[in-house]
Amino acid sequence: MLTNNIGEAAGRIWEHLDVEGNSTVAKLRKELDLDAFSVNAAIGWLAREEKVELTKKGNSVSVALK
Repeated sequence: MLTNNIGEAAGRIWEHLDVEGNSTVAKLRKELDLDAFSVNAAIGWLAREEKVELTKKGNSVSVALK
């Protein structure tokens, strides 16, 4: 089920941010070997739950835990 995949990606992203600190979306995709849809959906999920903060600088979007 797609929702489970998004939830798993959200968990991996949260854990990565907890250990490594802030990251860009592009870096998360590369380091976690996830496709664009999964990363974006997972970040949206985490943002909706108010677990992450997004910052846009130029063309880059950074993600940080709240």
